Amino acid sequence: MKALFEKGISFEEFVNRDKDTHKEKTLEIYHQIEVDEELVQEIKTIDRIIHVLVFGEIWCPDCMINVPALQKMADINDKIVIRIVSREGNEAYMENYAVNGKPKIPTFVFMDENFQEIGVFIEQPQVVKDVVAKGKQVEIIVAKRKYRKGEYVNDTIREILKILKKS
Repeated sequence: MKALFEKGISFEEFVNRDKDTHKEKTLEIYHQIEVDEELVQEIKTIDRIIHVLVFGEIWCPDCMINVPALQKMADINDKIVIRIVSREGNEAYMENYAVNGKPKIPTFVFMDENFQEIGVFIEQPQVVKDVVAKGKQVEIIVAKRKYRKGEYVNDTIREILKILKKS
């Protein structure tokens, strides 16, 4: 995973790969993110290097929301180091994280300073997955609309912090 991480690109390079609407939407979400103050303080307490290998694509709606959330965390604490690689061509690396046999994006693989895996975030925050799992169409539509506008970003950050605290 270390070699793949080292081949990855930064958030800025990731966003700049697109010259159109995907870049605009991703940056719009990024600039709208307001991290709750208690989360900011929690992010600042991370006192060791966390390498995050992101499998993502700029055109993916879930990537447009969750990759900026992760970048905000890295903006708050420079011990969080992100590198992004394409899903395409890296499916073999993603096999361990597949959901129902399919690689999902974004997939964030969190690793310590020695590139030992400490946890994974896949696709969406659990709160959105829970609404979808209930199967109530109206609730799903409302939740997805809010999610696409970036209203669950703090949930993504909370979930990532839980992963990092377990390790």
